[in-house]
Amino acid sequence: VQLQASGGGLVQAGGSLSLSCAASGGTFSRYSMAWFRQAPGKEREFVAAIRSSGHTYYAESVKGRFTTSRDNAKNSVYLHMNSLKPEDTAVYYCAASSSVILSNIRNEFGYGLWGQGTQVTVSS
Repeated sequence: VQLQASGGGLVQAGGSLSLSCAASGGTFSRYSMAWFRQAPGKEREFVAAIRSSGHTYYAESVKGRFTTSRDNAKNSVYLHMNSLKPEDTAVYYCAASSSVILSNIRNEFGYGLWGQGTQVTVSS
């Protein structure tokens, strides 16, 4: 599976932005998909995940503001971001795994497939 993230950009604080991640080359519906982000000088951190079952998981810092969804017919996963804050500024990555266990759903080492990242910048 190859992943291609898109949709990043510059937005003002309080605004919204949606990211997409298109997958190719595999049976997308079987994969758990996740979003991670990395801000300058910081470690990559978990943002959200959605399992093949459709169950979703979120970091506390984005819960209630971000929503992840998937469209298996389009081999795509989405991250809808509302009420954006300057601290949401980061490069956002999508990741995939066909075998991540629940205890690792928020752990980047649970995912072996990564997209190239897309920059999200939130101005104050």
